[in-house]
Amino acid sequence: MEIILYLVYLIASVLFIFGIKKLGSPKTARQGNQLAAIAMLLAIVVTLFDQRILTFEYIIIGVIIGSVIGAVFALKVQMTGMPQMVGLLNGFGGGASALVAFAEYDRLFYTTANFDIPTTITIILSILIGAVTFTGSLIAFGKLQGIVTGKVVKYPLQHPFNALLLLGVLVGGTIVVINPYDIELVLAIVGVSLVLGVLLVLPIGGADMPVAISLLNSYSGLAASMTGFVLNNNMLIIAGALVGASGIILTIIMCKGMNRSLMNVVMGGWASAGAEGPAAEGKEHKGTAKSVDAEELAMLLEGASNVIIVPGYGMAVGQAQHAVRDLMNVLEKKGVNVRFAIHPVAGRMPGHMNVLLAEAQVPYDKLLAMEDINDDFPNTDVVIVIGANDVVNPAARSDQSSPIYGMPILNVDYAKTVVINKRSLNVGYAGIDNELFFYPNALMYFGDSKEAMSKLVSELKAL
Repeated sequence: MEIILYLVYLIASVLFIFGIKKLGSPKTARQGNQLAAIAMLLAIVVTLFDQRILTFEYIIIGVIIGSVIGAVFALKVQMTGMPQMVGLLNGFGGGASALVAFAEYDRLFYTTANFDIPTTITIILSILIGAVTFTGSLIAFGKLQGIVTGKVVKYPLQHPFNALLLLGVLVGGTIVVINPYDIELVLAIVGVSLVLGVLLVLPIGGADMPVAISLLNSYSGLAASMTGFVLNNNMLIIAGALVGASGIILTIIMCKGMNRSLMNVVMGGWASAGAEGPAAEGKEHKGTAKSVDAEELAMLLEGASNVIIVPGYGMAVGQAQHAVRDLMNVLEKKGVNVRFAIHPVAGRMPGHMNVLLAEAQVPYDKLLAMEDINDDFPNTDVVIVIGANDVVNPAARSDQSSPIYGMPILNVDYAKTVVINKRSLNVGYAGIDNELFFYPNALMYFGDSKEAMSKLVSELKAL
């Protein structure tokens, strides 16, 4: 039986690895999810048999309730709400790890007098990481959903206080390792860890949510891996380590995409993030923007040969991905070469724009990463920016006083004509004016993204 157990665990581990590998491309992402789901099913089934469960009634009830809730959420969630969904799933994973670790501590507390040091250490680490992930993910969900402010939240002695809480947990954990029967101290560690999760994510602004979501995903993997050590379950250790490692790698990639350090993001990021109004700190706009209507834009596109579309969060909010696909189809029928430029931090989670456009049946080979298309903008007739802001702001290249200075951006301003579709001239999440709006080759196409793209498609069809 033990040989069969380890063989199934090995198969599941290989499936997890191949699943993550296939998630690296939109073409194979669905297959990757399916492989990972099969791997998880195998791991759960064989673990239940291995642990010689005495009664399956509560397990079956939990599986049914959880499956129903998960299916309802998956079917009802809008694509614009997918970042929030991912945040919640991260939180549930972390919370589950913390609960399992505490349950194992409780079992050992009442059934044995032998707390070995490695097990006690991993229990404390699993509780710490899992609890931080749980409450931190709930705050991230609240920020993305608009329940919690998307601005950077700071308070006096913020960082020293957080450091003191973390130090307190570590000191308390050390005492528990020495005296594992101090259950009140363990409960205090749980409570402080939950508070720490809130305080660590609350200062992170809306602009940094893609990084926060990715980092919390890594935390949930680490928590699961620690729980694997607690339960002496190799499969859980491997799966958690894979999630933790891939999550931190993705986090680093996202930070590079914004030319930011991970510490800068975690410590609070842009102080102006989430600011409202025409410009941060009440400043006036730097120039006068030229606007264009649907009919004029259609005539401009009629004479274009190469068009690049840059999607942003505004496209997601307006659920305009299907209208954008229609625009692509109409332009291609007129002989126009249409491609999409995807910035690594566009949207509110890694790959957000790719998922939206794939849902609208936009071919994968038209979705090009920033490094693959940036050199093509000077040869492009028209660039259409839909709801993106900071990722196309030339201030990142030229203004050393700008909070986004040094951030890699899409070089849309190098194109012959840039058309920006937004509701207004308001700032993005970085809280600063976009110089691009006032460039001589830039035109503003005001309006809701879905309505604006639909009008444009109608005008193009009429030509």
